[in-house]
Amino acid sequence: MPTVRGWAALGAALALALLWLAFGETLLLAAAVFLVVAVLIGLIYVRQAAPRVRIGRSITPIQVYDGDRAIVEVSLTSRNRIHHAVTEDVVQRLGAAVFVADRIDPGEPMVARYEVLCRPRGVYQIGPAVVRVCDPFEVAESAASDRTIDRLVVYPVVEDLHGLPITQGQDPNASSARASFSLTSGEDFYTLRSYEQGDDLRQVHWPSSAHRGELMIRQLETPWQSRALIVLDPRVQAYPTHEAFEHAVRATASVTRHLFRNGFSPIVWTGEGMDTAASSSDAYAIVMEGLATVQPIADIDFRVFVQRLRRRGLAGGALVLVTGRPDEPTVAAFRLLSRDYHKTVVMAATQHDNEATLQLRRGGAIAVLAGPAAKWAPAWREAMEHAWSTAAAG
Repeated sequence: MPTVRGWAALGAALALALLWLAFGETLLLAAAVFLVVAVLIGLIYVRQAAPRVRIGRSITPIQVYDGDRAIVEVSLTSRNRIHHAVTEDVVQRLGAAVFVADRIDPGEPMVARYEVLCRPRGVYQIGPAVVRVCDPFEVAESAASDRTIDRLVVYPVVEDLHGLPITQGQDPNASSARASFSLTSGEDFYTLRSYEQGDDLRQVHWPSSAHRGELMIRQLETPWQSRALIVLDPRVQAYPTHEAFEHAVRATASVTRHLFRNGFSPIVWTGEGMDTAASSSDAYAIVMEGLATVQPIADIDFRVFVQRLRRRGLAGGALVLVTGRPDEPTVAAFRLLSRDYHKTVVMAATQHDNEATLQLRRGGAIAVLAGPAAKWAPAWREAMEHAWSTAAAG
């Protein structure tokens, strides 16, 4: 099809033809014919030189966090010889990379790399890449794409946390700061259930799957002390600024990774229903992808959602409430949910105590305060060390 220059040439040809009709000057007609012929020759050229390509793409590193830079490598293999090829690869909402090749021979791959600044967090679509071939005068072009699309998942920034809250098993006389169990599940067979996205394929019960015609998973009982619930307060009014909400999301991602690495199977709730329990590497990736796209919610009754959450019968060793500025609904959620967990940690994206924070401390919660300009890791470590020293003194 004609390029912008080609359409401009056709427009100029039309204007020259009208002037020829008005003044009868043959040079005007000759110029109009020349422009039309040039565009037609360009169209014939690009039709014969239309690219027939296969495009591949790889992204490194696999896990990318907010603020990181990712390297995207695009490989292009053509089935015909093409000249003056322009390749454009678009990263949704982040920009586009354009590469120019003077000649691509058939069967010889062309590799191009570009760097993407991954900010902000989210899920981005890369591609499809488009290869365009123009005639020498750039009045016509032909484009091709194999519609290859990849996803770039930018996770929230995570910090390395140190220390765990004192948890307790079914034996009330035994306390520990490290869950002593398998990362993936408990050891006792519990039941069979249908496969869900994120389940560990090593737990597939193949005889039952063959009998029922669908994948069946061996559900193993999760030890009580290994269960953890992480609640991200989704209310817009809980965060004085957008930076405070982003800081809370970073806290949620950091504590999710920390608990998962230390043997817990945390479930993350963000106000949009129950997420997958991070009980395997695949499930953990799904949870982190959910945190990559989470946004604050307006007009949400936090108490109602917390009550529904508790009716699910969840209980375990650790509860983590993440919010911006603690208030009365935060205290109400703590009082309701903490009944089913041995220890509760409240992470607030603020530097200052308030009445709600004092009520949480008096109720036995570990309060971790860090404003948007501060890091979570020092505040978390200090809070955990203080909790341990208090427990030892008691």
